[in-house]
Amino acid sequence: MKFGISTQSRGVYTTREAFLAVAKAAERAGFDFMAVNDHIIVPAKLGTHYPYTAGGVWSASEHGHCFDQLATLAFIAGCTEKLRLLTSVMVVPHRPVIQTAKMLATIDVLSNGRLILGVGAGWMEEEFKLLGAPFEDRGRATDEYIEAFKELWTKDRPAYKGKHVSFDNLIFAPRPIQKPNPPIWVGGESPAALRRTVKLGDAWFPGNNNQKKPLDTPARFQAGIAELHKVAEHAKRDPKSIGISLIAQAPFGWTPEKVQDGSARRMFTGTSNEMADDAVALSKVGVTHAALRLGGETLTEALERIERFGAEVIAKAKA
Repeated sequence: MKFGISTQSRGVYTTREAFLAVAKAAERAGFDFMAVNDHIIVPAKLGTHYPYTAGGVWSASEHGHCFDQLATLAFIAGCTEKLRLLTSVMVVPHRPVIQTAKMLATIDVLSNGRLILGVGAGWMEEEFKLLGAPFEDRGRATDEYIEAFKELWTKDRPAYKGKHVSFDNLIFAPRPIQKPNPPIWVGGESPAALRRTVKLGDAWFPGNNNQKKPLDTPARFQAGIAELHKVAEHAKRDPKSIGISLIAQAPFGWTPEKVQDGSARRMFTGTSNEMADDAVALSKVGVTHAALRLGGETLTEALERIERFGAEVIAKAKA
């Protein structure tokens, strides 16, 4: 299994020095990729229910700090040599489609082909409205954007006509280094997300802590994969052609924690041996990548956690 550090553009990651230190530490510790979350603006008043906490409260609503995801990944690309760069996830309809395709292609080229495009349809209605993006029809918009990205990245004379995206008469260059396009990991656990994965994705990338559909143990994750495979078979796509990744929504740590119903230990908490065992169990059901949320009250603590996880878990899981 390949591990990634999942960062948030707030908290300890609010300076150039912090992002640089975390990226360098992750490379040294054996992490394969680094993920950055996506919010462009924080509404002053937020009423939308957040699906990944028990109370539906989004912690970042208390302040307005958030770096731009794509600019941050471009910075990390210039500071690293090996780490792959994951949008985790990019809320697809938030930015103009051609400009977004250009920014993503630029990151892939300047990083020498290290971009992974994690995509989602979004959840915060207030943010959509502030950005002038279509919230009610965000699913269809997301699909059109992804189709348009592929058109722009692969065709000599790209053209597309849809409800939310329409263009022709352009030359798009440079194209991404990765062919035919950077890997597309589709986030979400809903039926719509599964259909999007099968139709447009290279991999499924669900969170493990959705309150309506928790995938917080290897057995529950295996059940989620089985559901995805049914959707793929119905659409006549080979389930084996779809990669499986996950993002742990809560920070990993050496204090064991229970899943929300108290029935089991939450994955990637507990002893280093238990976390390594989690990786082995997930690998057996087909998971190839795990993005782990980095905790730590200070940058020093965050760096210590990266180093320890690399030495005690990554090394053991790869042995």
